[in-house]
Amino acid sequence: EGKNNSHNYKISHDDNDIDFSSRTILKDEWMNVEDTISRGCWMRRRVDAMALIVVDALRFDFALDHLPLSVGAKIHQEKERSKNSHSSSTSSIRGQSQLFKFVADPPTVTMQRLKGLTTGGLPTFADISGSFGGAYVDEDSWLEQLVKVPQYKRNFGSASNGSGTYYGNDYKSQTGNTKSSTHDANLRRSAKVAFVGDDTWIDLFPTLFDDSHPYPSFNTRDLDTVDNGCFQHLPRLFRSFGSPSPKKDKYNNNNQMDTSDFFELIVMHFLGVDHVGHTYGPHNEHMDAKLHQIDTGLSNILSKIDQATDSCQVCFVFGDHGMTEDGNHGGGTLDETNAALFAHYSPGCGDLGPSLDITGSESGFMSMKAFQSINQIDLVPTISLLLGLPIPFANLGGLVPALLPPMHQIQSANSEQHP
Repeated sequence: EGKNNSHNYKISHDDNDIDFSSRTILKDEWMNVEDTISRGCWMRRRVDAMALIVVDALRFDFALDHLPLSVGAKIHQEKERSKNSHSSSTSSIRGQSQLFKFVADPPTVTMQRLKGLTTGGLPTFADISGSFGGAYVDEDSWLEQLVKVPQYKRNFGSASNGSGTYYGNDYKSQTGNTKSSTHDANLRRSAKVAFVGDDTWIDLFPTLFDDSHPYPSFNTRDLDTVDNGCFQHLPRLFRSFGSPSPKKDKYNNNNQMDTSDFFELIVMHFLGVDHVGHTYGPHNEHMDAKLHQIDTGLSNILSKIDQATDSCQVCFVFGDHGMTEDGNHGGGTLDETNAALFAHYSPGCGDLGPSLDITGSESGFMSMKAFQSINQIDLVPTISLLLGLPIPFANLGGLVPALLPPMHQIQSANSEQHP
């Protein structure tokens, strides 16, 4: 090994071994083997950018009945769309929306739920003490993978449209020219990630965010500080959200798509609904005012997603848990575990098919029985595949196919990139 640019190497695949020890591997052959290994074994990414909007304690009935400007408006559009599913023009003018019951595993406490939503594991009641102190996540998570895996390994930019191949630290174009990785640093870097909201995220992931604005979360009598902070940073963050359009002139001097000024992921965690519940309960004028404030902000975010006609962007709005009729949570009752997950896709993602599963005539369109249920940990492998990442090692969740946009839309968008 190491002599005359040759290597001895053995690859195991299923039950068959490919043993190269019996002969010398030429340098070009080794580069092809090395390239296959370095690209990883996960799937091609499905979306260009993702926004995760956590509305703490967003019970399913809150999302279904009390967010008319955002969730309600999009679900109404889906109702009209389903009536005209034969018309291609209906689905081409906006992204598609889906609403699910989002079932949490107890304990229904924010820190444990966020661990489950990022690692795919099931924290136990014994872990609840971590809610009152530092609880850094040292397990494998999709968030850590997003920050550590370079963009070219996730088929981002020029590496996704077939214009070249990476070999170790070098980039080799179709013309045969090899460039140093310093010439395409944007693709060598990992994703740029922003956060604003409940400081629990920073307790769990203190070093992973490029742009971070945490606000204190333990004073349940404070109904507005965290949410006002989210609204303060919302316009700036979403001005830089997503990758540049392939049809726009966003290329650097090396003919590479410039992604350095764009957030691939934005995490925003609103806390006011939870604090209103703890202080006043779920049914009062304070909750109505807070849900209206959240509804207005979500409407602005969804409008931003709708502007992405040349790229696939997705926004997930969900509750980490629900709340009881006296405004508390932590246990395993239906009110505590039945949160909501609302998914909205940009027009660039294409048509995802039917968004509702109405199984009986007794179920009206807006009945709670008309909506599918998914487990919260099922979002973990789904996010991993959407972003082109390895699924976290300890994940126990299963993929949600209904949340995956069609591959041909991404391939079509890539083919339109700058030559």
